Formats: sequence, C-alpha cells, structure tokens
Amino acid sequence: MKKRVVVISLIVIVLIVTWYAFRPERLVVNKRADEAVPTASAGSLAALASGPFHGIAHETKGTATVFQDSNGNRILRLSNFSTSNGPDVHVYMVAADNAYDAATVEHAGFIDLGNIKGNIGDQDYTLGRDLDLSRYRAVSIWCKRFRVNFGTAPMKSVEATPGA
Repeated sequence: MKKRVVVISLIVIVLIVTWYAFRPERLVVNKRADEAVPTASAGSLAALASGPFHGIAHETKGTATVFQDSNGNRILRLSNFSTSNGPDVHVYMVAADNAYDAATVEHAGFIDLGNIKGNIGDQDYTLGRDLDLSRYRAVSIWCKRFRVNFGTAPMKSVEATPGA
C-alpha cells in the first residue's frame, strides 16, 4: 500500500512539472492585446524602420515598425500581429538582417524587450534612445523556455513620415 502511494505521488509530481514546462493549454488559448495607435506627446511620430513577420517555428504574421517622436523616444509597434501562444514568449530585437532559425538569434545577439503582451493584436514596446537600428535590424518572437524562434520581422529603414 505504501509503495502504491509513493508511485502515485511521483506520477502526480511528474505530471505537474510536465504541465508547467509545456503549458499545453496555451496552444488553444489566445491572449489579445489591443493597444491604441501611439500618439506623440511631443509632436508627430516618424516611422524609422518597418518589416513584415514571417513564421519560423510557428505561423507568425503582422508588421513590426519602430516609431520615434520629436523628443527622440522610440517604440516598437507590432500591428495586425498574430502568432502561437506559448510559455515564456518574449520580443527580441536581433542584431541580424533576418533570423531563419534559433541559432541566428542566439549567435547574432539580441535585446530582450520583455514578455509578449498578447499573441494576437496590436502592441507597443519601449526602445532605448541609444538602440542602434543599423545593428538591430530584426524582431524575433522568441520562446525562452525552449529556445525557439516563433517568427521574425526583418526591418528596413523607411523614409521618415509624420504620423502613425
């Protein structure tokens, strides 16, 4: 009887740890982020760089755009964005032209902008004024837990145009 309780307890512990590591419910549960189009508190906004997402490990769609206001403050905006949900998903600025695999992200270098706000919808991430857009030219949707690149948006410089 004692042996049976120990075995059942171990099975329960393994199941809980496995659930926590993989978070399978996130494969079917979407989290929506609907942040408003950024408005410049210090005048107009100018788009500095932009590019469409393409899927790597998961289908990923939408556009990544870096905006700057007249004070030099910058944000990264993900528009019409969608990807798979998952555990510990982050937004990275990657020091590469593009990232077709996980190795490129890890070896090129990146800046972690934090947890993804939602796997669907429009969302903004604050960038440092000193972020070198000539070096960090791609945005990766990255699963830290499994070191997987969900999708990447290679960005190209755009002509500075006022507005959002």
